[in-house]
Amino acid sequence: MNESKCPFHGSTTQHNLGTQNKDWWPNQLNVDILRQHDAGSNPMSEIDYKEEVTQLDVDAVKEDLKTMMKDSQDWWPADYGHYGPFFIRMTWHAAGTYRTGDGRGGAATGAQRFAPLNSWPDNGNLDKARRLLWPIKEKYGNKLSWADLLVLAGNVAIEDMGGPNHGTVLGREDIWHPEKDIYWGAEDEWLGDKRYSETRQSLENPLAAVQMGLIYVNPEGPNGHPDPALSAQDVRETFKRMAMNDEETVALTAGGHTFGKAHGAGDDALVGAEPEGTAIEEMGLGWISSHASGKGVDAITSGIEGPWTTNPIQWDMGYLDLLFKYEWECKKSPAGAWQWHPIDCTEEDMVPQVDGSSEKVLPMMTTADMSLKVDPTYREICEKFRANPEEFGEAFARAWFKLLHRDMGPRTNYITGDYKDVEYVWQDPTPKGVSLSASQEAEVRHSIQNSGLSSTQLVETAWASASTFRSSDNRGGANGARIRLAPQKDWEVNKPKELEGILAIYENIAEKHNASVADVIVLAGAVGIEMASGAKVSCTTGRGDATQENTDIDSFDLLKPKACGFRNYSEKEFAVSPEEILLDKAQLLGLNPVELTLLIGGMRSMGVSYTGEGVWTDGTLSNRWFKTLLSMDVAWTPTDYNTYEAKERSSGKSLRTASRTDLVFGSNSELRAVAELYAQDDNNEKFIQDFITVWNKVMNADRFDL
Repeated sequence: MNESKCPFHGSTTQHNLGTQNKDWWPNQLNVDILRQHDAGSNPMSEIDYKEEVTQLDVDAVKEDLKTMMKDSQDWWPADYGHYGPFFIRMTWHAAGTYRTGDGRGGAATGAQRFAPLNSWPDNGNLDKARRLLWPIKEKYGNKLSWADLLVLAGNVAIEDMGGPNHGTVLGREDIWHPEKDIYWGAEDEWLGDKRYSETRQSLENPLAAVQMGLIYVNPEGPNGHPDPALSAQDVRETFKRMAMNDEETVALTAGGHTFGKAHGAGDDALVGAEPEGTAIEEMGLGWISSHASGKGVDAITSGIEGPWTTNPIQWDMGYLDLLFKYEWECKKSPAGAWQWHPIDCTEEDMVPQVDGSSEKVLPMMTTADMSLKVDPTYREICEKFRANPEEFGEAFARAWFKLLHRDMGPRTNYITGDYKDVEYVWQDPTPKGVSLSASQEAEVRHSIQNSGLSSTQLVETAWASASTFRSSDNRGGANGARIRLAPQKDWEVNKPKELEGILAIYENIAEKHNASVADVIVLAGAVGIEMASGAKVSCTTGRGDATQENTDIDSFDLLKPKACGFRNYSEKEFAVSPEEILLDKAQLLGLNPVELTLLIGGMRSMGVSYTGEGVWTDGTLSNRWFKTLLSMDVAWTPTDYNTYEAKERSSGKSLRTASRTDLVFGSNSELRAVAELYAQDDNNEKFIQDFITVWNKVMNADRFDL
């Protein structure tokens, strides 16, 4: 009898999936990164969430959350009778994956529901927190996304336990499958740390967490070694990569650990598989423990056991007071994890057992907590906060708000909520612009046409300004014209000397016509395309000009492209190929494979290339670049790592040069299929119009007001 086999090649229950393309050609360029979150996989694609959430009764949701937090469930009891600390941890871990290196991670998508985040060791048992929230999500439905709920729950918890809070912005839209485009590290085992070179500060970019599967640092200390001084190095480097300075780091740690406890009541070998690896009958719940009841006083999560403060469900100064009141000794938890206990702890500082019984337990600190006491800078900040409780509360509220909202981008991206009307520099403040009238725009365009600048200069400058946009955290873009400010004006890729002269012309045009420089830059790009194609390029105005004062130089410098395949620029040779870097940038710009192909073909045809490679047409916007690329009249040979030479097959004559990011559109079968489409004789006009469409998409990517 023939064995029955699943007809679907990707069945998760079938061990032998057969040989796949990636098995035959492991080095094949995978363009799937440009196909993330397509409309076909989004069941909410026909629903405007940003409109739905404005109809939400936020006060009613908050009251329901507060009621639920005190309604302890037998299947997962609330510590101290209040789920608040549990939800604070859930919210912290949803937002805390944000990293400044590429703007990825964070709470803006509800990604904690999916692998790998839902199964990270650091997120142990947070699946129960999300299940506790399901009745709230079920009730409010389409008006409240999971992404917003994961953030709102933690803020309501702080508020209900008397803590300071700057409120919650709502308007995050859910994703519906894992974000495969996020690089979390190359390690092939949980808690691996093959992400350093010489020192603990040479953490691989864009990573922020110290080990695979952690949000921040190992609470036991570097690689589980209880050394507070070395832990301080990890804490500082990691929090810096998550956009926090020393004061914000102390405020977040001390404020967050004012609430709740860690769980390590028994042998962690008794804890079962994570959600993604658990049996089907568990219905997606992971970390099922066979240690006694496996919950409440018997729960095992991090392996560290005990509360931080004497009143774990009340905002107070208990964390800092206890940390500095006692000397602490390092011991092992019941689960075998390193932690610290106060020496000669008084009865008044003992903590009631988590189940409300008469038993009392010692408070504890992690090695990461002890680092705040050992590190001189952290200690000074702690002492300042101890002496000024109100300042501590305000610092925590500000840092917590930043943690939860950094990846939402500018305030123009905020939809609704109960947040304070305060503006922060990390929100990239930009004055609201004024749209130009038709006659004003025509006058600006005329001045640009008569400026003496070439179409290549006009296009390249507009691209340099707009292409800083990152869809990961909605930073960068053309609005604000920050290309004329530090640090962007000095980036090598922007050709600073040439840029200075171009911007001087633009500023004169802006002043003459009462327009923003930002609008002039984008209009100039449109004019450049018109000069190169003869086609009409519409443009949306209304951008404002940012100031140097409202531009965080350090954080904006993280947007600097060390390689830009769109402009054939690279500072050096990287561990990954130029074409892989190009795909990563294209994904951050929100491009699909067709749009990427259009932009490269169009920009090269108009002469945009830092090195001059890949420029082999007369500057006219047409499909001629694709035709030349695909020609069989030449053979290509490498001359160095990223330079190739085309020689005429018949004569051996050298005709042109190209980079890897040029040739990939002929070598990769998927990208070549698109290039061939646009190279057809009957598709030149289609190419021009499609290029203009995607060009405007990039120019307007940061226009959240549209």
